[in-house]
Amino acid sequence: MTNPVPYLDIKAQLAPLRSEIDEAIRETVDACSFCLGPSVSRFEKEFAEYCDVKHAVGLNSGTSALHLALILAGVGPGDEVITTPMTFVATAWAISYVGATPVFADIHPDTWTLDPERIEEVITPRTKAVIPVHLYGHAADMDAIAQICGRHGLALIEDAAQSHGAGYKEGRIGRHGSMTCFSFYPGKNLGACGEGGALITNDDALAERAIALRNHGSYERYYHEEIGYNYRMEGIQGAVLSVKLPHLETWTEGRRRVAKAYHEGMKNPKVTLPTEAEWAKSVWHLFVVRTVDREAFINHLETEKVGYGVHYPVPLHLQKCYEHLGLARGAFPVSEKLADECVSLPIFPELNDDQIQRVIDVVNAFRGINSHGAITAEAGQAGV
Repeated sequence: MTNPVPYLDIKAQLAPLRSEIDEAIRETVDACSFCLGPSVSRFEKEFAEYCDVKHAVGLNSGTSALHLALILAGVGPGDEVITTPMTFVATAWAISYVGATPVFADIHPDTWTLDPERIEEVITPRTKAVIPVHLYGHAADMDAIAQICGRHGLALIEDAAQSHGAGYKEGRIGRHGSMTCFSFYPGKNLGACGEGGALITNDDALAERAIALRNHGSYERYYHEEIGYNYRMEGIQGAVLSVKLPHLETWTEGRRRVAKAYHEGMKNPKVTLPTEAEWAKSVWHLFVVRTVDREAFINHLETEKVGYGVHYPVPLHLQKCYEHLGLARGAFPVSEKLADECVSLPIFPELNDDQIQRVIDVVNAFRGINSHGAITAEAGQAGV
């Protein structure tokens, strides 16, 4: 019987680093450096260098990073912030946290990131900022978006929670916005052993204020200049991330190896593969395919014991928490189509050749629903 192919295998990534991670954690515990401290400072320096920026501010989550970025950009009650409806809800949470209103613009049908041509359609006198999301590991078209923000005097904040090190034209993401926000949730391309996040910037003043805001608005202990937050990164997470960061580029190439094999091997007209823009170098956080027969496709994957995910089945404008915005189905057809059809296939650096081929064979064997409503697969292709 064929072994199952997991959707994600964090243990496989941790195994070769276990002794180094254990030692880094031991040193942090021995030093009783649990909140911020030397291990976080070290990681901040290393991550800033990796991103080719002056400052990285370690935080307790990517959500916190987005929240602080909007505060630093001066966004508040009565303002509007434009973003995509096809993202994890934390992107919109941050807008709501500061009392602003999320305003959605549809995604591009090829990249699935915020479509620059849709942005100006929803700009109003209340618009204060734009948050493009580098979705699934693929960069948004930042030059075009930056030009729009420049023309209208809007703050530009990049949501890179899924795209550590993603390429855009001649460099990496994080160079266009005043701030870029990352998540280090365990399943990310660079994941902590728990929650974590970071805000990067080249602006000295923004970095200084972010450092204070994450620590109860304090520049000096017990003196609070403004209302702040407990958004500090834990010392253990900084230690773990410093161990893992030097491996990120190798892991990225591993993900690109899997994506290349999928693109070359999957030839099923029932399943639409993701694309990569000529100006982008995706880090393939997710490998998301589309099929109109999603329920049947998922049942097929389950039968063949191939792991999967669905990111994301309900776009933000159709979530109950945002029904007060008054946006009905049909408002953003590209996002809605992706939400209805998307399925994430296994993609992580440790997938071996046999597992990759297994996924390819299972996808190619899918034939959808026949006239009797039964799921069909091409005999002998997927194997048993």
